This record gives sequence, structure tokens and C-alpha cells, in this order.
Amino acid sequence: MSDQSRRPRSSGKPYRRPKKDPVRVLAFEALRAVDERDAYANLVLPPLLRKAREKDDFDARDAALATELVYGTLRRQGTYDAVLAGCVDRPLGDVDPPVLDVLSLGAHQLLGTRIPTHAAVSATVELARVVLGDGRAKFVNAVLRKVAQHDLDGWLERVAPPYDEDPEDHLAVVHSHPRWVVSALWDSLGGGRDGIEELLRADNERPEVTLVARPGRATAEELLDEDAAVAGRWSPYAVRLTEGGEPGAVAAVRDGRAGVQDEGSQLVAMALANAPLDGPDRRWLDGCAGPGGKAALLGALAAQRGALLVASEKQTHRAGLVARALEGNPGPYQVIAADGTRPAWRPGSFDRVLVDVPCTGLGALRRRPEARWRRRPEDLEGFAPLQRGLLHTALESVRVGGVVGYATCSPHLAETRAVVADVLKRYPDTDLVDARPLLPGVPDLGEGPDVQLWPHLHGTDAMYLALIRRTG
Repeated sequence: MSDQSRRPRSSGKPYRRPKKDPVRVLAFEALRAVDERDAYANLVLPPLLRKAREKDDFDARDAALATELVYGTLRRQGTYDAVLAGCVDRPLGDVDPPVLDVLSLGAHQLLGTRIPTHAAVSATVELARVVLGDGRAKFVNAVLRKVAQHDLDGWLERVAPPYDEDPEDHLAVVHSHPRWVVSALWDSLGGGRDGIEELLRADNERPEVTLVARPGRATAEELLDEDAAVAGRWSPYAVRLTEGGEPGAVAAVRDGRAGVQDEGSQLVAMALANAPLDGPDRRWLDGCAGPGGKAALLGALAAQRGALLVASEKQTHRAGLVARALEGNPGPYQVIAADGTRPAWRPGSFDRVLVDVPCTGLGALRRRPEARWRRRPEDLEGFAPLQRGLLHTALESVRVGGVVGYATCSPHLAETRAVVADVLKRYPDTDLVDARPLLPGVPDLGEGPDVQLWPHLHGTDAMYLALIRRTG
């Protein structure tokens, strides 16, 4: 059979090959990887962009548009699903996932960007012809023409339940978060409608790239020489790249003298390093060190005092990342591959211990927007034993008079205060240290003694920190 015979028949019009748009094809490929392989966009997108840049017809503006299409679609997926459900004559679950990805890309262009309506529809239909075929492209065209009948506010009036009738469901649709996440964040944040709406809006904003100058190896002043670089808000080692950019293009990052690290993570490491001790200050432990960002900062801070940092990570390949992050550290350090719940060291061996425990990651939804759709409430039960086990080991590993930092990138009460309260029932010989004075200049830190950071209040990930001193 000839190629001509495979082409769709039409009403006498000549067949036109679909025009391949490299930007939208790349965005579609990234979304498929996130959907099919449970990949994270921040890991999938950079290699796709690097490969595309090798071609002469893919420039910085194309990369920026592709990035916006991917992250914008993922952040507003819940809202777009509600809109698309009102435009499709079947349950969304019955729509093939690749078709739904194309529809979501189209919905984002129509409702979340300044791309003109005609261009958004025609470009998405052309994408559908390339990746789905002519038949399903007609379906995409019909659905997107319905989407284009209203702007985002108009659609929200139609698909979101009134706030007075169901506040959590209203916020879930309007701000594109699962209802259970809205409820959990609201419980942790407290307060009324304004606060939770500000938080949910902040989750949907593109975060700035934040660098950390590792003490003794680089300075913030050096990093401020980069284009569009401004000082961090709270950490003396932080520099923000306000217009994005490629961190790998920064010489200090390439050399390992600086790294990419959210300012909230920097504050956690600094608070532990500055917590008052009773007795010597010679041995520090990072008990959950992978992939190495906090370990690199802790190692640099420890080196300034002549202290040894031991960085422990259970997974061998992640321990390798930690070793790479610490390479060139000015002071003594050791990287080991060990299970933090089965310590490879004697009890009471350390003066300072940090455990930044595995969690649901609900505090980093700005950076990993797909996580909100991937996580389930039952995941909390899976993390709970590990979180408690790691804190238990940390308390056993610190000497009397030493300090433990329990940290997590989740504000969920079940992963923060509930864990600390539960474990400390077994350790009456401990005191909670007020962490707030150890974050000088940072406002809105609550009643203490623990600290919860927030995207909308501090411009950081929603990091949690409790500091605990062994007293006997």
C-alpha cells in the first residue's frame, strides 16, 4: 500500500502535512513523561531543553515558552480539568491521557497566557495533528472552541462551587489544589480565607532561582555580579536570580563553590548551626543528607569552627550526590551510605544532628507542581514510621547538651508537630529550643518554639524546623 493511500480522504481538498511546532511538541513530551513515568518536570524538562537548544531554530524565547507551557499546565491542572469536564461529552477519565494532555496545553494557552485565542486554538490543533492524528485533532478543535467561549474568571463562576456553600472545594477548583491538600494547609496555617488564598496563590507562582554561596568558598557579593541577581531576603549566603536563568552558567556553581538551594533550606541549616550548645562543638551529623544541598552548607559552616561533618544517606547513588556536593569543602567531612534508622555510629556521638526527613513535599509545590496531584492522604501513613524512626535515631545520636534539628519540607501537621510531640513522649530528658531568635530578621514566625516558613509570607518553601536539646 502506498503512503498516499494511507492519507485520510477529504472532500476534494489536498492533504496538508501537519506543521511541527518544536516548542509545543517538547511541552507535550514533557507532560507525557510526567504522566507515564511519574517523572518530575524539573528533572525531565532541562535535558529536553538542552537537546532542543542544540538545534539552531530553538532559542531562549522558545525555551521560556516551553517552560511556561509545562509548568503552567501542571500548576493549573485541577482548574483546567474542571473546565474541560464542562466541555467534553464524557467523563474525563474516559479521554485518552495523551489527548487530555493536548487539551490541557490548549486550555492553559487560552486561559492562562496572553496568546491570542485564534493562535492558541490553531497551534494546539496543529500539535494534535502531529502527535495524535487528524481524527483526534478534530475532537481537540471542537473542545477548545468551547473552552474559548469564556475567560478564566468566567469559567470559574461556572465550575467552582460558591465559597459560602463549600469553602474547601471552592478553593480547590479556583486555586488548583486537591481538596485534601487545601484542608491540610488550612489546618496548619490557621486563620481565615485571606491567608489560605494567599498561600494557594503563592503555590501557583513561578519560584525564583535561589543560589547559596558556600562559606569559605564563595561570597554572596561574588554571586551578585550575575545578571538580574539580588540579595536574598533572609540568608546572608542567598542570592536570587530574579529573571530565572541557567544556574549552571554561573562559574561558582560550576565549580561547586555555590549551589542552588531554597532560602528556607538555608535557614534551617543556619539555625541548627547557630543553636546554643552546652559543651564542645566538634562533630556534626546530617542524618538524611541526600542530595547534598544542606550537607554542603553545614559542611562549610562546620569547617569555620574546625568541626567534622558526617553526612549519611541510605541510598548509594544519592550518597554519591552528597559526596559531589561536599567535594572541595574546606573542612573535614565524611560521607557514608547508611540507614538513618539503623545508625552506623555509637549513641551520643554528635554535638549537632540534622534530620531533614522524607515527606509528602507539600511545602515545595511551587517547584514540583505535579506532586499535588500525585500525593494521596494515605501517603502520610507511609511516611509516619520513617519520620518517627529518624527523629528517634537523631535523639539517640546526640550527646547530652547537644541539639537535634528535625526538619521537613511539608507543613502538614501530621508530618511536623505531631511527629515531634509523639517522639518526645519517650524522651522526657529533652527541651524544645526556641528556633525563632536563630532566624534573625525573619517575620511572622508564630508563637514558637518551632518554626514554620511559608511561600506567601517568606518567599521560601514551606520548611518546618523544631530544635531539641538533650538535657540528660
